[in-house]
Amino acid sequence: MGPVRGVRKRKKADKKPEENASGSGSSEKEGPVDWWDEFSKRINGLQSPAKGLDKFESVFKVSRKTFDYICSLVNEDMLAKSAHFVFTNGKPLCLYDQVAVALRRLSSGESLVTIGDAFGVNHSTVSQVTWRFVEAMEERGLHHLQWPSTETEMSEIKSKFQKIRGFPNCSGVVDTTHIMMCLPASDPTSDAWLDQEKNHSMVLQAIVDPDMRFRDIVTGWPGKMKDWTVFQSSNFYELCDRGERLNGKILDLSKGLDIREYIIGDLGFPLLPYLVTPYEGKELPEPKAEFNKRHYATRMVAHRALAMLKDKWRIIQGVMWRPDKHRLPRIILVCCLLHNIVIDMEDEVQDEMPLSHKHDSAYHQQICGTVDVNGVHLRDKLSLYLSGRMPMPP
Repeated sequence: MGPVRGVRKRKKADKKPEENASGSGSSEKEGPVDWWDEFSKRINGLQSPAKGLDKFESVFKVSRKTFDYICSLVNEDMLAKSAHFVFTNGKPLCLYDQVAVALRRLSSGESLVTIGDAFGVNHSTVSQVTWRFVEAMEERGLHHLQWPSTETEMSEIKSKFQKIRGFPNCSGVVDTTHIMMCLPASDPTSDAWLDQEKNHSMVLQAIVDPDMRFRDIVTGWPGKMKDWTVFQSSNFYELCDRGERLNGKILDLSKGLDIREYIIGDLGFPLLPYLVTPYEGKELPEPKAEFNKRHYATRMVAHRALAMLKDKWRIIQGVMWRPDKHRLPRIILVCCLLHNIVIDMEDEVQDEMPLSHKHDSAYHQQICGTVDVNGVHLRDKLSLYLSGRMPMPP
C-alpha cells in the first residue's frame, strides 16, 4: 500500500479489555441479530430501506455477516481503552453499538448532530467513537488492502483483466479522485488545497484489480497536485523503478515480442515501461483507435470502484465541512479498507447498489505528456496484439 499522509504509528494498548467494557443496553453476549432487534427500536428519523435492502443494510451499507466480521476485527482495540461511551439515557454503548455509530457516520456522511439525535447519543460521542473505530481499523484491517503476494493471485488478476477487453499481463488500473472540502477563510493553508477546478480538495490515487478491489492507495496530498506528481511521489513508483514491483512473469506473445507486467492509466499519467496510457489525438489509425477503446473499457474498473467507494462511504462524497486535514487521510484509508472488506466478504449488499462510473464529474482530464521510449514500445506491442495481427499467446 502506498503512503497515507497523516498516519502515525501508535503503541498497542497495554490494557486488556475490562470485565464490564462490553456491558451495555445491548448485551455483548447476544448475537448481532438480537442486538439489532433492540437497537433498531431506539434509532429515530432514518430513511426507509432502499429497494432490495432491509433496514439493517440500508442503515449500515453492509450485511449482518459483514457487520459481525468488522466487529470481530476491532473488538480488542475498541474495548481496550478505559473510556466508557453512553447513550443520553445513561446506558453504556457495547461493541455493536459503537461499530454501528461509526459505520453510520462513515456510510451516511450525516452530521454528528444528526447521527447523535437518531441514535440517542451526544454528538461528541459520535465523533469520539468514530475516531476510535478508525484507529482500530488501521490497526486490524490493513491486510485487506495489499498488493498480490503470490504468483497464483497475480495470475488470476491478469486473467480477469484479459477477459475484460483483451489486455494480456495487465496487473491493475490506476486512477485518481478528489475528496472535496469546505475550509474556513481564516485557514492560512487554504490556498495550498485549492485545485485546478477551484475546489479545496485532497487527492486519493488508487490501483484497482478487476474485482474493483483497491490494491494500493496514496492519499493526503493537496488536490492541486497533478496526477503524475502524486504517482511519482508514491512508494509504488519507487518500487517499480527499483524493479521490485511489476517484476513478475513475462508473457511471450510471439518470437522476440514479450510483454512484462504493467498497469494502465489515463492521460493524466506518464507513459512508462510499466504504466501504459492511451494514444493521444482524435484522428487515429484504426489499430490505435481500437487500442484506445479497449483501454478505456478496461479503465472503467477503476472508475466504478472509486464511484462505489464514494457512494457507499458518503463521508468522503460531496463537500466535507471543515475536516481535520491530518485525520482525513486516515478516514479515507479506512473507507478503502471497508470497501475491500465488502468485496472480500462477497457481501450481497454490493449487488443491490447501482453501478456508476462517475466519481470526479466536476474535474477535467489532465494531460501529463511524459513519454518513456520503453513505454512506447510496450504500448505498440499491445496495440499490435489487440489488433489481431499477432498470434494468440499459448
